[in-house]
Amino acid sequence: MTFCLGIKVADGLIGIADTRVTSGTARLTARKVTIHQHGKHSVFLMTSGLRSVRDKALTYFNHVLAENDEKYGKVYELVNAVARQVRRVAEEDQVALEKAGLHFNLHALVGGQLEQDTEHRLYMIYPQGNWVEVGTATPYYIIGESGYGRPILERTLTYESPLEYALKVGFLAFNATIRCSIDVDYPLDVVLYKKGTFDIVETRFDESELAPAAHDWQRHLCQSVEAMDASWTQRLLSRLPP
Repeated sequence: MTFCLGIKVADGLIGIADTRVTSGTARLTARKVTIHQHGKHSVFLMTSGLRSVRDKALTYFNHVLAENDEKYGKVYELVNAVARQVRRVAEEDQVALEKAGLHFNLHALVGGQLEQDTEHRLYMIYPQGNWVEVGTATPYYIIGESGYGRPILERTLTYESPLEYALKVGFLAFNATIRCSIDVDYPLDVVLYKKGTFDIVETRFDESELAPAAHDWQRHLCQSVEAMDASWTQRLLSRLPP
């Protein structure tokens, strides 16, 4: 399983991806983020799904990009190029995979800004090669293990959230996931893009580096529970025998 989170706020984009890869009984560490950047061309791509499908699709895409990079002026055009490679791999491998009992599965998040884009963009690509654009109403998308991190995002994140605030919320979504899923793990790759800069920055964090933030969140969470209104609990507790 995978945790990849893309966030689009007014100030820019955030990509967060774990590095745990499960292959049979083996658990490996592998990068799930790729960055393509030069001039006014800044895009990151994150994937979730079968590793063999992912590697093949990205190999095809990188070849296409190397030959045709200059013709892409908007992010959606590049997204279409990724989608075509996903469909190509499906045509080549889906039947064989299903005969072996494996489900063809590859989701991708593509975010960034190209020269002709009026703003930064974020897209999610399905295994069938169709895609949706992440908008302002729900300014994020998770691929992979999505259930544990979604509640904190739904409760706290808006399109107008500052970039630093959104980054903190994204980490909390990852933190909730790692506490509940054994197939999501550190190191954590984080990419940031500030609107209009055409410059993506990236950092990899080990668990020890983010432990203080995780412990701080745990402490505040427990304190918030203790400080909650307790009038409704007393109605029940008062009925218990002494």
